[in-house]
Amino acid sequence: QVQLVESGGGLVQTGGSLRLACAASGRTSSTYGMGWFRQAPGKEREFVAAISWSSSSTYYADSVKGRFTISRDNAKNTVYLQMNSLKPEDTAVYTCAVRKIPFSVLRAETGGFYDYWGQGTQVTVSS
Repeated sequence: QVQLVESGGGLVQTGGSLRLACAASGRTSSTYGMGWFRQAPGKEREFVAAISWSSSSTYYADSVKGRFTISRDNAKNTVYLQMNSLKPEDTAVYTCAVRKIPFSVLRAETGGFYDYWGQGTQVTVSS
C-alpha cells in the first residue's frame, strides 16, 4: 500500500502562483511515477502533469504547459506542482496519484492506470 497526502492548495488571485506537494509513504519502491489530476465542479477529472521517480520524464496537459512545472524530491518521496500564471479555469480539486506501470508502456494521461490516490486539495483562483 502507498499513502499520499497533498498540501499547498488555497485561494489565489488570477496571475498568482501556488505550489502543491504530494508526499508518498508506504511501499513507494513498488511505484514508477506520480501524476496530478484535477476535477472542477460539474466536470470530469482531467490530467495535469506526471513525472517518473527514476528519470526526468515529464508530461503535461496542453492547458498547463508553460505555466505549471512538476518536479520530484526522491529523498523525501515528494512530488511538487509549481503553478504559475493561474487562471480562474484552473480552479479545481487537485489530486495526486502514483502508478506501477511505466509511462512508456501506458499513457501517463489516463487516470485508470494509476494505483493509489490522495484525498485532494482545493485550488481556487479568483478573477
